[in-house]
Amino acid sequence: MGETVDGRKQDEGAFEKRIHIMNDEGDVISKCMTKNNSTTSQSDSKDDQNGVKQTPDEWLPITRSRKGNSWTATFHLLCSGIGIQTLSLPLAFVYLGWFWGILCLCVAFLWQLYTIGLLVGLHECVPGTRYSRYLQLSIVAFGEKLGKLFALFPVMYLSTGTCVIFIITGGGAMKLFYQLIFDDCSSNLTTTEWFLVFISFAILVSLFCPDLHSVAIVSFTGGIMAIGYCTTLWILFVAKGRADDTSYDPSKVVESEAGRARSILNALGIIAVAFRGHNVVLEIQGTMTSTPNRSSAKLMWKGVTASYVIIAMCFFPLAMVGYWAFGNKIPANGGILTALSTTLHHHSSKPVLGLIYVQVVISCVAAFQIYSMVVYDNLERVYASRTGRECSKLSRMGIRILFGGLTFFISVAFPFLQTLALIIGGIALHLTFGYPCLMWIAIKRPPVKSVRWWFNLWLGFLGVGLSLLVLVGAVWNLACRGLDANFFHPH
Repeated sequence: MGETVDGRKQDEGAFEKRIHIMNDEGDVISKCMTKNNSTTSQSDSKDDQNGVKQTPDEWLPITRSRKGNSWTATFHLLCSGIGIQTLSLPLAFVYLGWFWGILCLCVAFLWQLYTIGLLVGLHECVPGTRYSRYLQLSIVAFGEKLGKLFALFPVMYLSTGTCVIFIITGGGAMKLFYQLIFDDCSSNLTTTEWFLVFISFAILVSLFCPDLHSVAIVSFTGGIMAIGYCTTLWILFVAKGRADDTSYDPSKVVESEAGRARSILNALGIIAVAFRGHNVVLEIQGTMTSTPNRSSAKLMWKGVTASYVIIAMCFFPLAMVGYWAFGNKIPANGGILTALSTTLHHHSSKPVLGLIYVQVVISCVAAFQIYSMVVYDNLERVYASRTGRECSKLSRMGIRILFGGLTFFISVAFPFLQTLALIIGGIALHLTFGYPCLMWIAIKRPPVKSVRWWFNLWLGFLGVGLSLLVLVGAVWNLACRGLDANFFHPH
């Protein structure tokens, strides 16, 4: 019996020892799980709501690097937010006049700034999960089918169409710069060849930028160039003074009531399309780090505030000074840039005009990198999901060359797309003014019929309605004026 009792005591001691070891291992496992959960909270969700395994975000260009900060966000937002459409803002004042032109520009600026704030706040609306792509947020808000239907085509279409516009604008500016420097144009390249020069340079830059964060220096350069040509133009207009016989009466531009209505719709479209880049805001925020103590929204909002103060300092002076300088003499096609090389060339010296062309080219090359990164990200996601591995350098290079070749072909086949900017922008305008408000309601679920619920609901529907109005006005204007559809024959 003594041996039996002692044996039982020994067995009980061994059992308690094993329990103690298991508890220690459990603590270690628990700590590891906590660490893994913390790491997961810093990156986008690997599994969707249905538990389907997604492509690791470390493999994709948008979220491969989390080293971004408020400075890099400012550079990206400036580069993507100031475009060649800014130079058409004085034309909107021709149709609206001083009061309504300034009022509409202020309303559009505040409206799109508010929707950017909604997107920045929704980026980490679910604790531990980050939605670093517009498409992801749309799926969370509207469901998988409706989310893809509402966002996939507009985002891809807008990114690709914007890149095509960059080729047409940048290649055309290269040609104008060459003609300005060399008066003898007998050995000049054709417009198609200038498009090829531009896209070759853009692809070359993209090969050295594997992810969005690595584009920061390029974005800084592009942002400086965009600020440069906007500021140079309005300072030049102030220095030269008003043109002779300047008129500011919108009623003298279009006499018929139908023409007046059509011109107002086009003016609203010009102002609305000038504010762009919402389809890359979440992607830019996705390059930032996020900790439990400090979310990426705080850093991102600093970048938004800094960049949009500068954007306002570019948009408002250029629009008002340009209209003050030329009034109703601004040509309906091409805006200020085309006018400088044709009817208004006496207002700019040769060196200044050459500087503007160079700034436009560099700005287009830099902005091309940001908007094309959205397409690269989607293509690499498809590749990774089918092969089960990250894109190799060779595959990544092939994707960039393939996309560059596609956009080059479109720019040569449809060189008149720049004249269809309002149609191209109008189709996807709801991404800027409408969808963010509706996504906020669907995700945040505020009390029904509360003040914010009504405000965002009406603002969202107004944004969708504005997109339709701009599209109707652009198509109406095209039907009345016609289109020089020079397929495969760039001028």
